[in-house]
Amino acid sequence: MLKLKDITLANNIKMPPIGLGVYKMQAGLEMNQAVKAAYENGYRLFDTAQMYGNEAALGTALKENDIPREDIFLVSKVDNGNQWYDQTLESLKITLEKLQTSYLDAFLVHWPGQNKERTISTWKAMEEAYESGLVKSIGVCNFEIGQLQYLMEHCRIQPMINQIEYSPLFHQPELVSYCKEHQIQVMAWAPLQRGSFGETILSIAEKYQKTPAQILLRWTIQHGIIPIPKSKNPDRLRENIDIFDFSLKAEDRNALDQLRQEKRTSFDPLTFDF
Repeated sequence: MLKLKDITLANNIKMPPIGLGVYKMQAGLEMNQAVKAAYENGYRLFDTAQMYGNEAALGTALKENDIPREDIFLVSKVDNGNQWYDQTLESLKITLEKLQTSYLDAFLVHWPGQNKERTISTWKAMEEAYESGLVKSIGVCNFEIGQLQYLMEHCRIQPMINQIEYSPLFHQPELVSYCKEHQIQVMAWAPLQRGSFGETILSIAEKYQKTPAQILLRWTIQHGIIPIPKSKNPDRLRENIDIFDFSLKAEDRNALDQLRQEKRTSFDPLTFDF
């Protein structure tokens, strides 16, 4: 099995270059089999969230498959209903219990929202969790440039991660450049465009004799971004991580870059709050 090269975060924590997202994955057989297949095929990053309602299912699957805690990078996110200082720390304790672990490798603020006071209160709890060793790194999700700027003006510890929607159809190069400039590692949710593959992607896939999903994930990797594709299918799990034996040529990367439409598949973080 190929040993993947980790990415180093701003605080020198090592993070795998690809992971498994478990959004909407069901407890029991579905989760257990997906986690088993993922681990056997080299996945070492598992991404969940309080909002997903399946932290306990992931924790059980990791235990039942005898996966050593030190082998994996566990990510979860504080739900909006659990934001603010006290609630964030209390919810983290529950998250750790559900995942059957004493620490998270990364804990993220799931949504910025429109309440700046709440954001700063929540972030102070994230800093506390980080300094106490309950989490190895802290970050955010879906934060735009202005929201990141405000956070960094009011924090002691800068976010190390920003998980955002990212694919050839929606890749916000200005935001990505801002994150790279400030040593914030970008993670990509919905990197497979929810299965929407157009002619350009299909043509490039045929050229490289790879699947469209492999082309999209390789494109993401070559932009220095960590994708977390979701799949419970063992064959697709295997395909999704089998992307480190080739590179996209500049002309093909550029062709994918040009697909940019900047149409979100979810809500706008600048205007919406849960």
